[in-house]
Amino acid sequence: MHESSTVVPQHAQVVVIGGGIIGCSTAYHLSTMGCQDVLLLEQYQLTAGSTWHAAGAIGQLRSNANITNLLGESVAIYEQLAASSDQPTGWVRNGSLRLALTPERVIEYEIAATVARSYDVEFHLISGREAGELIPQMNVSDVLCAAYLPSDGVANPSDITMAFARGARKSGVKIIEGVKVTDISVVDGHVKAVHTSAGRIECETVVNCAGIWSREVGNMAGVNVPIQPSHHQYIVTEPIDGLARHIPGVRDPDKLTYFKEEVGGLAAGGYEFNPVPYTVNPIPPDHEFKLMDAQIDQFAPILEGACARFPDLEHVGVKQWFNGIESFTEDGMFILGEAPEVRNFYVGTGFNSFGIASAGGTGKALAYWIIHKEPPFDLWAVDIRRFAPFHRSEQQVLTRSLDGQARHYKLHYPHEETEVCRGLRRSPVYAELKAAGACFGSKFGWERPNWFSQHPNPKDEYRFGRQNWFDDVAREHTTCRQHAALFDQSSFAKFLITGSNATDALQYLGAGNFDQPPGKIIYSPMLNQRGGIEADLTVTRLDSIRYMIVAGTASATRDFNHIVNNTPSGMEVQLVDISSAYGCLSLMGPAARSILSHVAESSLANDSFPLNTASRIIVAGAPAIALRVAFVGELGWELYVPTEYMVSVYRALKEAGAGSGMVDAGYRCIDSLRLEKARRVWGHEIGPDYTPIEAGLGFTVDFDKENFIGRDTLLAQKQIGVSRKLCTFSINDPEVVLYGKETVFRNGARVGWLTSGGFGHTVGQPIGLGFVSNDDGVNNNWLLAGEYELEVRTVRHPATIHLQALYDPTNERVKS
Repeated sequence: MHESSTVVPQHAQVVVIGGGIIGCSTAYHLSTMGCQDVLLLEQYQLTAGSTWHAAGAIGQLRSNANITNLLGESVAIYEQLAASSDQPTGWVRNGSLRLALTPERVIEYEIAATVARSYDVEFHLISGREAGELIPQMNVSDVLCAAYLPSDGVANPSDITMAFARGARKSGVKIIEGVKVTDISVVDGHVKAVHTSAGRIECETVVNCAGIWSREVGNMAGVNVPIQPSHHQYIVTEPIDGLARHIPGVRDPDKLTYFKEEVGGLAAGGYEFNPVPYTVNPIPPDHEFKLMDAQIDQFAPILEGACARFPDLEHVGVKQWFNGIESFTEDGMFILGEAPEVRNFYVGTGFNSFGIASAGGTGKALAYWIIHKEPPFDLWAVDIRRFAPFHRSEQQVLTRSLDGQARHYKLHYPHEETEVCRGLRRSPVYAELKAAGACFGSKFGWERPNWFSQHPNPKDEYRFGRQNWFDDVAREHTTCRQHAALFDQSSFAKFLITGSNATDALQYLGAGNFDQPPGKIIYSPMLNQRGGIEADLTVTRLDSIRYMIVAGTASATRDFNHIVNNTPSGMEVQLVDISSAYGCLSLMGPAARSILSHVAESSLANDSFPLNTASRIIVAGAPAIALRVAFVGELGWELYVPTEYMVSVYRALKEAGAGSGMVDAGYRCIDSLRLEKARRVWGHEIGPDYTPIEAGLGFTVDFDKENFIGRDTLLAQKQIGVSRKLCTFSINDPEVVLYGKETVFRNGARVGWLTSGGFGHTVGQPIGLGFVSNDDGVNNNWLLAGEYELEVRTVRHPATIHLQALYDPTNERVKS
């Protein structure tokens, strides 16, 4: 590190740590949004970490709509950045090619083509011959087809970073190089100061954009940043005869390789299935513009594939070999947002080798988040709150992140589950479920039964089209509709909110009316200021000062954090996570009352235990909080049982249900059942971008309340209407497989896409849920007047729109 006598200011409103492309973009956008007191600190020189050795390819299409939009925003920013900053960026819109060498990869691209149509990204499936015409030096003899995205491009990472830095300085940002952050002061859960090699800086906000040092910087503040530094290699060749400038970038995932034209030669690299981590901790102080020694044996398979694709590589020299260290995450998505542990500590890191592609949009979104205290749109896919407490384990992060890196170029099958670090969190009845034939999936570290087989050792066999568990799920589904099914949902997040102001806090936080008698269940979203759904909760009033909150498995950290951060100051309220204290067994189906009555010491009749109420009852000798709810559309109860009683209660229910045909069932069955009932789930049909009125959940909103977050937006929508609405779609062809993200066409025009897709085994049809949009407003008459199609793998199929659930639309069965 440089020795410096630089004097740092004693105070800054915002301190950005890290002078790579993410830090410079964030500082630039903070300043352009009006934040005038921004200080960026870089321990070496700008770009000296991972930015300078990035390849610089910029692709836009991702599986998530908002991340795709964010990448598109990056392209829009890069196209005008050179002019606005008077600094060249090297940006060129040269397009990109993705090659398919196997029938399975062709199907993956057909699915991607429809996703691109849904997200309004130009995407063309072309022949191998046509791909070869775009790049004559490329061998396409084994290419079945290629995906061509003309709006993708390339840029010079260092030049873009310097353009952001120059633009930031012009807007008043102070950038100081050669200053290392040594510690961060946190007082009462809020950032207070940054300590550096040049002195202490008081501040209101810290932004951790420190790249491969981000975990180390996070630890200074008590914030967990679960990234893993890892090696990534590519070469740059000498010029190749006849290779045109600015040819499309090429990704060849079946050979694990990618290519980019570089001054008449090729930059050629790849993503191997056995990546090599960088485990030196802490990172040595001389890691400035640092490259590691070439790992030739590790790179050999990639080089072999590269030469097969571009035979000229066998005859040209290597101008430079890059083996740089980059940061990776377990799911291939970066990390963004305010840390749940410390207020005003923001993170932008872990970019999995697409930091250049995303930096423009990411810096803009993060700056908005910092200024407005919420993201500009739903960024849950990259939100730091998606991680669990076990991500503090360095060994867990190491193993999971290497797996994520290894999956970069693997085929991405629907419903795929990771195989690493499994079995960490288990329900008390895990062994019982396994013995009953469960095939488990993993969510937030939990082992959850996805489906049950009548054969030993069930296993997912990944494929496109019908999955190997289709018939087993059909059996579970049908039995639930006709008799009963028992679901283990112990992975639910469960909180206890208590205190003299608990009701007041919930009345402000949530859209529903929580001032209900004890025993009442309130299904209510919690909203942001735009009226979007931040949390999807089931809240049960236990007594005058206590409520039990049940939330989704993966949103545990997020929902807890949202409640804590948005509870008005001065209220006497405590929030406790009780997820590990209680398991949950859900008994659903027309025989549920009969089965539960055999082991419950209370009346379950309608008049004594109505729908949407809860009661403390004894089940098989165990105390339980029983909630009469109906998510799958049948009579049923969720039983919240202290964990030490779970095995006894499970066995008693199994014995009681044996004569009624009851079966164990899993989450694949729940998904099929809920699609028939048009039940929304957070992260698909509901989220921060969708209001309850748009999502058909207006009945959960109490407009008589005078003050709750998001009320003004909902009142306006109630008065003037909305421009999009959630609907159900079905296809009268049972062989069509819906995954979600299929494009919705109305009278030949694209009007939306499916947020969820699957099969309804009772109605015998593929079913999808999705939003239909119209700038001039959406009403039922307009919706029903159209003729609809769903594009599935580039083929359009006639579809029927439904404004009510396909199964039991009047909810008679749940009231039985």
